[in-house]
Amino acid sequence: MVNTSFTRDIQFPPLPLEEWEDTKNTLHLFLQIVGKIRLALFPKMNHWWHVSFYVSVRGLTTGPIPYEDMTFEMEFNFRDKEHVLRIETSEGDLKTVPLKGLSVAVFYDRVFSSLGELGIMVGIRPVPYDMPGVSTEPFPSDYQHMAYDEEYVNRFWRILVQVSSIFQIFRGWFIGKSSPVHFFWHHADLALTLFSGRPVPVKEGANRIEFEASSHEMISFGFWAGDQQIREPAFYAYMHPQPAGFMNEPLSPKEAFWSHQAGLALLMYEDVRNAVDSPEKAVLDFLESVYQAGAKRANWDIEALRLPSSEKQVKEQAQRQYKEHADILEKLERPDA
Repeated sequence: MVNTSFTRDIQFPPLPLEEWEDTKNTLHLFLQIVGKIRLALFPKMNHWWHVSFYVSVRGLTTGPIPYEDMTFEMEFNFRDKEHVLRIETSEGDLKTVPLKGLSVAVFYDRVFSSLGELGIMVGIRPVPYDMPGVSTEPFPSDYQHMAYDEEYVNRFWRILVQVSSIFQIFRGWFIGKSSPVHFFWHHADLALTLFSGRPVPVKEGANRIEFEASSHEMISFGFWAGDQQIREPAFYAYMHPQPAGFMNEPLSPKEAFWSHQAGLALLMYEDVRNAVDSPEKAVLDFLESVYQAGAKRANWDIEALRLPSSEKQVKEQAQRQYKEHADILEKLERPDA
C-alpha cells in the first residue's frame, strides 16, 4: 500500500477524543438504541454474536434482521453528505432518520415511529447499558445529548473501514473457531476473537452476559476510540483465562505495551498512524505478537490452527503456472506437436 502522509491522513485520520467526545457520546447512545432493537429481534447466537453491528460501505449496519415474513436492515450512513439512519425492508420500503440535530429522546421516538410505519413492532429496555460517567438517563427523556459533528463521525468510520480490513486479514490466518469482525455497540469497539476450542470454568458470580461470553478459552483483539479510563484511541488485546507468564511475553511493534492494571496489551492509535513502515504492518505485528504470547503460554496447537502460508500458496501457484506455460511452449516448438 502507498503510505504517503496524505494517504495516511485519509485512511487513518487524527481522532483526538477531546475534540469530539460530546459527539461520540451522542453517537454511542444512538448506537445502543438500534443495537437493542437487533438484540430483541435477532435469533440468539453463541457469545452474543447476534447483537453486534458490521462495518459497511456507508457506516455501520445491523445486517438483515428477520421479522415475520420479511427481513429488514438498519444502517448508519456516515459517508454521504446527510448522515442518517436507514431502515429498509426486503419489501422495498425505506425510512430514514437524521442523525444531526436530534437529541437522544427525539431520535428514539423517530426510530420507533419509523419502525411502526414499516409494520415492525418491537420493545426494548430504554436505558443506556454500562455507560457510567456518560449517561444513565432513559432514552425517551434524554434531551441533553444531541451533539453531532459529521466530520469526526466520518473520520471514526473511515478508521473502522481500515481496521476492519486489517482484522479480516489477520482472521484469515487462523483456521480455528473465530468470531466475525464485528462492532459491539455496548462499548463501541470493533472486535475479533479467536478460540482454542476448549471450554473453561466461568468465574464465580458471572452475570448472564459474562457466562455466555467467557465460556471458552479465547484471545480477543479490538479497537476503540477512547473512554473514561483511556483518553485516546487504541488497539487492545487480552486473553481469557489469562495463563501464567502471558504478560511477560514480548510485544510488537516496540510502541506496544502491557497494562498490568487493565490486564491488556495496548497499542496507541497515534503510534499506528506514525508507524515507520505502515499502519497496517504495525497493527498486524501487534495482533500476531499477542496471539503468539497467548497461544504459547496456553499451549495452543499453533501449527494446526494456522492457515498454510499465503506466500507459500502464491509461490506454488506461480510454479504451477510456469510449468504449464513451459509445457505449452514445448508442445508448440516440437515438430510433431
